[in-house]
Amino acid sequence: MKKILAGSQVDGWVLEPQAKRILSLAGLDVPRFIWSDKIDDAIHFAEKIGYPLVGKVVSPRILHKSDGGGVEVGIAGETGLRESFKRFSQMEGFVGMLVEEMLAGIEVIIGAKSDYQFGPVILLGIGGAFVELYKDVTLRMAPLRERDVDSMIRGLRARNVLEGYRGLNPVNVNELSKTLLTFSDLVMDLEEGFESIDLNPVICSSERCTIADARIILKKHHLPS
Repeated sequence: MKKILAGSQVDGWVLEPQAKRILSLAGLDVPRFIWSDKIDDAIHFAEKIGYPLVGKVVSPRILHKSDGGGVEVGIAGETGLRESFKRFSQMEGFVGMLVEEMLAGIEVIIGAKSDYQFGPVILLGIGGAFVELYKDVTLRMAPLRERDVDSMIRGLRARNVLEGYRGLNPVNVNELSKTLLTFSDLVMDLEEGFESIDLNPVICSSERCTIADARIILKKHHLPS
């Protein structure tokens, strides 16, 4: 994992496929995906796991993909996949396309910042369509313990969304708790190397909590040993 951070230092942040590799190695759930600069590889992967899919541009010059049109949701077939690949390939710094399975569930935000005074701080909040409505998050200093995670979840004003608000399926709180604890371990392992980590969204269902998007910003001129 630290080799990936070291190799990303020149850009100052970790490309999403590599960030998801780090998360997967840490034991966190990520979507099935492929990162390729060849459309035939993307099509083969799509045929293997099935449509619809999500496509994203991979470029060290594009940090905020959604702002620049670098995300395509609900790709329904080969024609749409080819069109997205062609459009992404014309973007600055293109090094490939990330193609991954689409997920359904409640969106939450999980993140961490390395505070110069207090060390790493972990955040949990409601995401997706509810983020602007509730604007509530809970914060705790890492490392997290089980009681910290319980209080973070209970401390959300919108926790009823997680419990099955207005007919929504409730999320698997045990999986959400496990995700937070595993993320906390990763944060402590990488403490010296990162400035911030944003997992947004993390899509939680009754079965799993899966990190649909991830961004790791590195500390400048400071590499983990």
